[in-house]
Formats: sequence, C-alpha cells, structure tokens
Amino acid sequence: MATANPIPEATSTAEHAATDLVVLAAAMQPEEFEGLMTHLSEAFSAESVIVATREELAAHATTAMRVVPVSRSSTAWPMRPADFINAFEAGHEHEAKAVLMLGPGADSLSPLALRSLASAVLHTAIDLAMPHYSIPPNTGFINSAILYPLTRTLFAVRARFPLALDMCLSMRMAERMATAAHRFNDRGQNEALLWPVNEAIAGGCSVDEIDAGLRAMPQPADVDISSILALVTGSLFGDIESKAAVWQRPRRPPIMRQPVPGASPAGSAADAAQMVEAFRLAYANLQEIWSLILPPHSLLLLKRFSVVDASAFRMPENLWARIVYDFLIAYRLRTINRGHLMGALIPLYLAWVAGHINATASGITPERHIETVAAAFEADKPYLVARWRWPDRFNS
Repeated sequence: MATANPIPEATSTAEHAATDLVVLAAAMQPEEFEGLMTHLSEAFSAESVIVATREELAAHATTAMRVVPVSRSSTAWPMRPADFINAFEAGHEHEAKAVLMLGPGADSLSPLALRSLASAVLHTAIDLAMPHYSIPPNTGFINSAILYPLTRTLFAVRARFPLALDMCLSMRMAERMATAAHRFNDRGQNEALLWPVNEAIAGGCSVDEIDAGLRAMPQPADVDISSILALVTGSLFGDIESKAAVWQRPRRPPIMRQPVPGASPAGSAADAAQMVEAFRLAYANLQEIWSLILPPHSLLLLKRFSVVDASAFRMPENLWARIVYDFLIAYRLRTINRGHLMGALIPLYLAWVAGHINATASGITPERHIETVAAAFEADKPYLVARWRWPDRFNS
C-alpha cells in the first residue's frame, strides 16, 4: 500500500450511523432498481444496509432501507475507477464493514446470491468475494479463452470471472482499489479497467469465489469483437506487466471447482465454419505479422490446422496457451503497435472459439473444456517466465 494516501478523510460520522454493509448499485432503469431493492430487502435487514446509487434513483426509492446518492456511477460493464472510489468513500463515510458492488442487471441476482457474497466478507476473513455465475454456454468466450486461464495461472486464485459485474470487498480491499483508481485518474485514465483479483493478490488480500447462480449479462454498447478484445485483453496484459514481480513468485495452484455437468452445446456448426474461414483468411494475409510474434513451431502448427476441415477443427490447448503467452510477451516488448497486436490476435481467438464449439458438439461439456484449457496455461507457465526474463531467447 502506498504511504501517500490520496483518499480524503471521512466527514463527521455524527451524521452517519455505522452500518454493516454499503451496497453500491450501478445506474439502471427505475424498474430494475425496484427489483434489486426487493431482493436486497429479502436478503438483509433494513437497519444493516445502506444503498448508494445515482441521485435520480435514490430520490425516488420507496423502501425501508436507507438510500443515499452518489455523484458518479457506471452504466455498463465493466466497472471504472470512479466506481471503486465511490465504493470506498461510501463505505468509509458510513463506517461499513464491507461494500457490495453491483453492476447493471443486478436485479437478476437472487437474494441468496446477494446474501452469500456479503456474508463471505462480513462473517469470514475474506477480503474479496467474487461471483461464479451460471451463464449460457455461448457467452463469455473472451473470459473463458483468455481472462480466466491467465488470472488463474499467474495469480493462483480461483475466480472463473475475474472481471465480474459484481463483487463484495472488505474495507481494506475497498481502500486498496480506491487508491489504485486514484492513480489511474491522476494519469487521466478515467476509463481504465481495474483488475480486483490481481490487485488483491498483489496486496496480500484474501479472495474467494461464491456461487451466484443465474444472472442476466448486459451487452456492452460496443458489440464489435475487435474493440472488446482490444479493450479487455489489452488491459489485462498491461496489468500483468505491472505486476510481474508478483506473479513470477512460486504460488500453490488453487483448488479447482468441479465443472458444471449437463451444459448445452456452445454454438452451431455454421458458427464454427465461419470462424475457421476467418482464421484461414488471416493465415493467408497475416504471416508477416504473426512471424514477429510467434515462434516457428507455433507457425508450423497453424499452417497444418489452416487446411483442416471446419467440422473437425480444434485448437490444441497447449498451442492456444503458447499463443496467448507469446502475444503477452509481444505486448510487453512493443514488438508491433499494440492496437495492431490485438487485431492480429482476433482471428486466432476466433479459431479457439471454433475449436471450443466443435469440442462441445462432440459431447465435452463447455466447462470441462475450459478447465482443460486453463490447465494447459498452468502447465506452460515456465515458458512465459523464461521468455519474460530472457525475451531475446526466441523458443522454437
């Protein structure tokens, strides 16, 4: 924790009764907020919770729970630095023990999920409680292919959704996140993404994952896959770069959760065929760029897979892990423009998705395949560490 604290001192607490939990609710439609308040009322006693949300929602709240306004609040996933600053300031002001941050669509969370997230922090030694959602199998591919395997491998923490829409933080964790958020704001990066799981591990805070059941997943305003992948993956790469001293330390792998059985197929054969065709087109046009990023052995394997029939296409798990690691190294070294780097990753990512669809069509459940992918990332971590320390040693 930095010695210079940019977070303002709390105002007089005489005007604010202490509470167990502050709930910071994202901006949402009034009917969604009403539904959320109903679930919060079922999950918690009115005297133990204060809800902080946008002024227009707070002004029209009809509930026994106390609702207070905050000046800023996100309207979409993922959370921004201002949200974490709001979370700490509201919790500090009301002498809360924990802050429950809820994103858009949180009215779809059950009272049990809300209570479980809060209880993990309020009644145990957990600093950061992350939700494990039950989502349709053909959603969250970037999370499954990149965010989850990288986070699990490098920070040795069980968090299936490391950039979740919701989370509960102890006040110690909330302060750390607010301090990190202020650093971004001081650099003029008000729209930057923060990675709570990584920040928790770097700060010695405890993390656990809580089953949250079904949840509606709001779609981002920009649904272009290129923009989303560049924003999210680029941000994670940057955070990994800044925390290299943390993740290179030996850590005990997390205890794995059992994959959920009986999930439906992740997509259609037509979807897979289109993605494989995009990969083949990229293979014909991006050889020069890929050769700057990937070692010869990976390029040879990609050449072989470029002629495989779309219905039988599979991206081997160890090859995908190696590709992501090499792109992470290229990001760190600025081998090419970072925007172009993310663009060069897209057709390879689509190839992974196509393989995932085919794997699930063959009878493998989506979660089991995703766990296999994450295990491949873990097995190949020594390769990343070696290339990070000796980047000129281009492995074949």
